[in-house]
Amino acid sequence: MNILKTIEELQEVTASNKNKTIGFVPTMGALHDGHISLIKQARNENEIVVVSIFVNPTQFLPGEDLDAYPRKDEADKKICQICKVDYIFMPEISTMYTDEEVLIKANNNSYVLEGKTRPGHFDGVLQVVLKLFNLVQPTRAYFGKKDAQQLTLIQQMVKNLFLPIEIVPCEIVREKDGLALSSRNVYLSQTQRQKALLISKSLYSAASLVGKGEKSSEVIKNKMYDVMQTLEVEYVAIVDRNFNEIEEIQLKNSIILVVAKFGNTRLLDNIWL
Repeated sequence: MNILKTIEELQEVTASNKNKTIGFVPTMGALHDGHISLIKQARNENEIVVVSIFVNPTQFLPGEDLDAYPRKDEADKKICQICKVDYIFMPEISTMYTDEEVLIKANNNSYVLEGKTRPGHFDGVLQVVLKLFNLVQPTRAYFGKKDAQQLTLIQQMVKNLFLPIEIVPCEIVREKDGLALSSRNVYLSQTQRQKALLISKSLYSAASLVGKGEKSSEVIKNKMYDVMQTLEVEYVAIVDRNFNEIEEIQLKNSIILVVAKFGNTRLLDNIWL
């Protein structure tokens, strides 16, 4: 496994492997089992695996947790080595950004849900992902379904810009008790973590209602709010795969999303139906 710090090192790797399939997993580090599942899938499906570890400043809004975001570089390197990653790209901010930038503007879907709460967040996400795609030139790139809106916007960017990259959506990985894995889970106190289980419980309740034939979004959302009545719920939304809110569940074209806050920590979760 090789650790790359500069653009030149990464470009050399890309050039020397241009006839091989490259699987790419972009991350902000603090790797957990969710990231590991992405890396393993990339390892199974490609000849070369590249993982980037970069806490991207342009996707954080003023007052968010950029400085406090968990950084575990040495542990991340060990995880990548165990998972047989070929290359880790770990650039400095000054490597990825200059004073003059060509900005990527996310589409209208970026202004709802997460985009409404965090205006400009997805512009920063797409900006750094496009930079990384241009550098790595992957055959396939792997993203988790937990960040559903992000995944959809990246898929649309790849389509709009005619990038020759396959975006591979990967299933949400959970703890045994149902909590969706997130690097921000480390912020939770023991009490908060226990309460956070109500998020996945509300989604399981929604899925159960749908399984019994219920399709009304209002009925399903009310049930979820009942389950999470002791939490600070930021939103529950039921949308189609284009992130339009829908009044009834459309099987194989719906996502139920929820965000709840625990102090300054926001936890996202969802279920695809």
